[in-house]
Amino acid sequence: MATLIDSSVLIAIERERVALATVLAEHGEEEVVIAAITASELLHGVHRAKSAKQRTRREAFVEQLLTALTVIPFDLVVARVHARIWADLATKGINIGAHDLLIAATALATGATVATRDDRSFPRIPGLTVVRW
Repeated sequence: MATLIDSSVLIAIERERVALATVLAEHGEEEVVIAAITASELLHGVHRAKSAKQRTRREAFVEQLLTALTVIPFDLVVARVHARIWADLATKGINIGAHDLLIAATALATGATVATRDDRSFPRIPGLTVVRW
Protein backbone atom coordinates (compact mmCIF):
# COMPACT_ATOMS: atom_id res chain seq x y z
CA MET A 1 0.00 0.00 0.00
CA ALA A 2 1.16 3.53 -0.77
CA THR A 3 1.21 6.65 1.36
CA LEU A 4 -0.39 9.70 -0.24
CA ILE A 5 1.14 12.90 1.14
CA ASP A 6 -1.04 15.94 1.75
CA SER A 7 0.35 19.39 0.93
CA SER A 8 0.51 20.24 4.65
CA VAL A 9 3.37 17.75 5.03
CA LEU A 10 5.16 18.99 1.92
CA ILE A 11 4.88 22.63 2.95
CA ALA A 12 6.31 21.74 6.36
CA ILE A 13 9.23 20.00 4.65
CA GLU A 14 9.86 23.08 2.52
CA ARG A 15 9.62 25.53 5.43
CA GLU A 16 11.81 23.46 7.70
CA ARG A 17 14.24 22.97 4.83
CA VAL A 18 14.37 19.23 5.40
CA ALA A 19 15.50 17.16 2.44
CA LEU A 20 12.68 15.15 0.88
CA ALA A 21 15.00 12.14 0.66
CA THR A 22 15.52 12.30 4.43
CA VAL A 23 11.77 12.31 5.10
CA LEU A 24 11.14 9.47 2.68
CA ALA A 25 13.96 7.41 4.21
CA GLU A 26 12.37 7.82 7.64
CA HIS A 27 9.18 6.21 6.37
CA GLY A 28 10.52 2.98 4.97
CA GLU A 29 10.12 1.21 1.68
CA GLU A 30 6.48 2.11 1.10
CA GLU A 31 5.74 4.05 -2.08
CA VAL A 32 5.00 7.72 -1.45
CA VAL A 33 2.68 9.52 -3.89
CA ILE A 34 0.64 12.70 -4.20
CA ALA A 35 -2.78 13.45 -5.65
CA ALA A 36 -3.06 15.64 -8.74
CA ILE A 37 -4.84 18.30 -6.65
CA THR A 38 -1.83 18.41 -4.32
CA ALA A 39 0.42 19.12 -7.31
CA SER A 40 -1.95 21.95 -8.22
CA GLU A 41 -1.87 23.35 -4.67
CA LEU A 42 1.93 23.36 -4.70
CA LEU A 43 2.13 24.98 -8.14
CA HIS A 44 -0.39 27.58 -6.99
CA GLY A 45 2.03 28.43 -4.18
CA VAL A 46 4.78 28.98 -6.76
CA HIS A 47 2.62 31.43 -8.70
CA ARG A 48 1.61 33.27 -5.52
CA ALA A 49 5.19 33.89 -4.36
CA LYS A 50 5.75 37.45 -3.18
CA SER A 51 9.22 37.86 -4.64
CA ALA A 52 11.29 36.48 -7.48
CA LYS A 53 13.65 34.87 -4.98
CA GLN A 54 10.81 33.12 -3.17
CA ARG A 55 9.29 32.00 -6.48
CA THR A 56 12.59 30.55 -7.66
CA ARG A 57 13.08 28.67 -4.39
CA ARG A 58 9.50 27.35 -4.33
CA GLU A 59 9.61 26.35 -7.97
CA ALA A 60 12.83 24.37 -7.47
CA PHE A 61 11.30 22.59 -4.47
CA VAL A 62 8.03 21.78 -6.24
CA GLU A 63 9.75 20.56 -9.40
CA GLN A 64 11.97 18.31 -7.27
CA LEU A 65 8.82 16.84 -5.69
CA LEU A 66 7.08 16.36 -9.02
CA THR A 67 10.13 14.53 -10.34
CA ALA A 68 10.55 12.34 -7.26
CA LEU A 69 6.93 11.42 -6.53
CA THR A 70 4.24 9.75 -8.59
CA VAL A 71 1.24 12.00 -9.16
CA ILE A 72 -2.04 10.07 -9.02
CA PRO A 73 -4.50 11.54 -11.54
CA PHE A 74 -8.12 12.42 -10.94
CA ASP A 75 -9.78 9.80 -13.10
CA LEU A 76 -13.23 8.24 -13.34
CA VAL A 77 -12.53 5.76 -10.52
CA VAL A 78 -11.48 8.58 -8.19
CA ALA A 79 -14.46 10.67 -9.41
CA ARG A 80 -16.89 7.92 -8.40
CA VAL A 81 -15.35 7.60 -4.94
CA HIS A 82 -15.30 11.39 -4.60
CA ALA A 83 -18.99 11.70 -5.48
CA ARG A 84 -19.95 8.98 -2.99
CA ILE A 85 -18.03 10.37 -0.01
CA TRP A 86 -19.07 13.94 -0.84
CA ALA A 87 -22.76 12.92 -0.90
CA ASP A 88 -22.44 10.78 2.26
CA LEU A 89 -20.77 13.59 4.21
CA ALA A 90 -23.22 16.22 2.93
CA THR A 91 -26.14 14.04 4.04
CA LYS A 92 -24.63 13.99 7.54
CA GLY A 93 -24.06 17.77 7.50
CA ILE A 94 -20.27 17.36 7.48
CA ASN A 95 -18.42 19.96 5.43
CA ILE A 96 -14.88 19.24 4.32
CA GLY A 97 -12.87 21.37 1.90
CA ALA A 98 -13.07 20.45 -1.76
CA HIS A 99 -9.35 19.77 -2.09
CA ASP A 100 -9.26 17.56 0.99
CA LEU A 101 -12.20 15.57 -0.40
CA LEU A 102 -10.29 15.06 -3.65
CA ILE A 103 -7.21 13.90 -1.74
CA ALA A 104 -9.31 11.53 0.38
CA ALA A 105 -11.06 10.14 -2.70
CA THR A 106 -7.71 9.55 -4.39
CA ALA A 107 -6.46 7.69 -1.33
CA LEU A 108 -9.60 5.60 -0.96
CA ALA A 109 -9.68 4.73 -4.67
CA THR A 110 -6.06 3.56 -4.63
CA GLY A 111 -6.00 2.00 -1.16
CA ALA A 112 -3.45 4.53 0.08
CA THR A 113 -2.95 5.97 3.55
CA VAL A 114 -3.05 9.77 3.82
CA ALA A 115 -0.06 11.38 5.54
CA THR A 116 -1.00 14.84 6.80
CA ARG A 117 -0.58 17.46 9.49
CA ASP A 118 -4.29 18.36 9.22
CA ASP A 119 -6.05 16.87 12.23
CA ARG A 120 -9.44 18.35 11.34
CA SER A 121 -10.61 17.15 7.94
CA PHE A 122 -9.22 13.74 7.10
CA PRO A 123 -10.12 11.91 10.34
CA ARG A 124 -13.82 12.72 9.67
CA ILE A 125 -13.87 10.71 6.44
CA PRO A 126 -15.12 7.15 7.03
CA GLY A 127 -12.82 4.38 5.86
CA LEU A 128 -9.83 6.64 5.31
CA THR A 129 -6.56 5.61 6.96
CA VAL A 130 -4.72 8.69 8.20
CA VAL A 131 -1.24 9.11 9.71
CA ARG A 132 0.34 12.28 11.03
CA TRP A 133 3.79 13.10 9.61
